[in-house]
Amino acid sequence: MEQITAWINVLNGWVWGPPMLILILGVGFFLMLGLRLIPLIKLGFGFRMLWRGRVKQGDGDIPPYHALMTVLSATVGTGNIAGVATAIFLGGPGALFWMWCTALVGMATKYAEAVLAMHYREVDGKGRHLGGPMYYIKQGLGQKWLWMATAFAIFGVLAGFGIGNTVQANSVAHATHDAFGVPFWITGVVMAVLAGLVLLGGIKRIGEVSAALVPLMAIIYVSGGLVVLALNSDQIMPALHLVFTQAFNPTAATGGFAGATVAAAIQYGVARGVFSNEAGLGSAPIAHAAAQSNDPIAQGAVAMVGTFIDTLVICSITGLVILVTGVWDSGVTGAALSSQAFESALPGVGAYIVAIGLMLFAYTTTLGWSVYGERCAQYLLGDRAVLPFRVLWVLALPIGAIAQLDFIWLVADTLNALMALPNLIALLLLSPVVFRLTRDYFARPRLESSAEEA
Repeated sequence: MEQITAWINVLNGWVWGPPMLILILGVGFFLMLGLRLIPLIKLGFGFRMLWRGRVKQGDGDIPPYHALMTVLSATVGTGNIAGVATAIFLGGPGALFWMWCTALVGMATKYAEAVLAMHYREVDGKGRHLGGPMYYIKQGLGQKWLWMATAFAIFGVLAGFGIGNTVQANSVAHATHDAFGVPFWITGVVMAVLAGLVLLGGIKRIGEVSAALVPLMAIIYVSGGLVVLALNSDQIMPALHLVFTQAFNPTAATGGFAGATVAAAIQYGVARGVFSNEAGLGSAPIAHAAAQSNDPIAQGAVAMVGTFIDTLVICSITGLVILVTGVWDSGVTGAALSSQAFESALPGVGAYIVAIGLMLFAYTTTLGWSVYGERCAQYLLGDRAVLPFRVLWVLALPIGAIAQLDFIWLVADTLNALMALPNLIALLLLSPVVFRLTRDYFARPRLESSAEEA
């Protein structure tokens, strides 16, 4: 096992090394330029399409709004609490700047993913709308690229049981144990029951539950963060100064912080940014393909809003809370650092905000990732794989709650990068399709204005 762990550590260092980070940022930057900054310029349009998408807009399984909530249920998770703290612990305050950069170009990546997922989606024998990297690789790139679609699906299934299931159950179990003294196994069983009840209803039930829980958990966590920032308003500008200066300068050792190079700030900022918003991984377009819409551009605009909310809003609040409270150099990392920051500003309350946020975020992540894993399994094995997958997904949750998951974390993190590789290659090769569809759509003023008015 030690030898296997060592090999995977080497592979992880390679797949999340500078070439991958350059590829992720490079593809996003290329798409942003090719789209002529539309993901930034049309952000307001995206929010209007999100509001309009509360009801059915065309063929599909769930309303566009529910599709985004399903995506956010998967992306808004431990990365927003523990991931941000880890990035700052390893890369210094400057890592937050690189998380922002990843999100800005990631908006273009998410937009392109959703546009392609809608444009190339299929309908199965039971009328379910299927899409994502597997399908836009198969239909958009042809037979000679099918191996890449299959590789993505295999990595997606395996990564799901790690990052989207056992790891999340473990995070909830530790949060409930530390905050309320609940035994790990009880948390695992409760999560399995709650997840099972939702999964029986498929993506429609998941979309409904996500639409109810995601806004609630975001409001609770964001409100708590804004209160902390308000109480430490005099420290916001110094914190922002730290972020911008140390993004381009080494961070000196101070307190419990060991110091960090600029390269470390970039590496951990980008890696944790991708872990949080999943732009480029290819997971989100699987859910967006189920949207009840016949408009790939409108759904792409909704998708890019998700990255904005996840990283530029929620992750920013976590990062700034850690910095303004002055605990970033205490030597603590992960969710414990975020909890310490909230608790220092809101004694007796702050730790519970983080614990409750972590529990809700992680639980909904298991729901969202179940959609991704199920669709990947269905692509590989057909409709017969759906029910067995759901059963295995539910059974894995209690195991994750009580297990030691350092090895699973490592494997899942590596698989995430391996998912991203075929997806990023496909985005580059199919970018002319995205550019053409976008150009044609916004060249028709009447269509855009009517959509915005709606």
